[in-house]
Amino acid sequence: MIRTNPELVAYTEKLFQQGSHNIHEEAFGAKHKIMEQDHRYRKVYLIREGIAKCYISDENGKEFIQEFLGEGMEFGELEVFSNKLTICSVESITPLKVFSVSHDGFHQLLKTDPHFNMLILKALADKIRYKAPRHSYQHAYPIEDNILRLKKLFPELTEVIPKKDIANYIGVTTRSLNRALKELKEKSGA
Repeated sequence: MIRTNPELVAYTEKLFQQGSHNIHEEAFGAKHKIMEQDHRYRKVYLIREGIAKCYISDENGKEFIQEFLGEGMEFGELEVFSNKLTICSVESITPLKVFSVSHDGFHQLLKTDPHFNMLILKALADKIRYKAPRHSYQHAYPIEDNILRLKKLFPELTEVIPKKDIANYIGVTTRSLNRALKELKEKSGA
């Protein structure tokens, strides 16, 4: 549900403490759009603290949430490799503390630091590996099953993430989500 990568953030923290590679600290308040779809940015970000959502908006403004990003998750790295406009928007859900590095600095790290390079390759592979099972599960099972699965992975789901975002993540309307949550509550007798 909320993707994390403790190994990558710990290693980046070590690089930051060494003062190398022009890695900077930045902070964003909740509900701050850090990247906007179809724009060009020159930084890669790595979350130190907080939660953000990565999403695509269609022409009608409907959001499809790709994933929720937590500690250690990077964003903006695909644009380093493709040199194209951003695919997704990224917006903070909670206040965020991030590391940022320019595209040039990121390239330099990839070339000169084999351990960092392997961590990034692993992170990219994990992003790909995670998507297919998530999408197939969401399409194969009813809303209630998806909610139960998410709550098992992230018990404080509805306390931290807005219902609209949860609905967009599992591909349903907020109304359908509320109905399913009500039915689950009634079934559990709570």
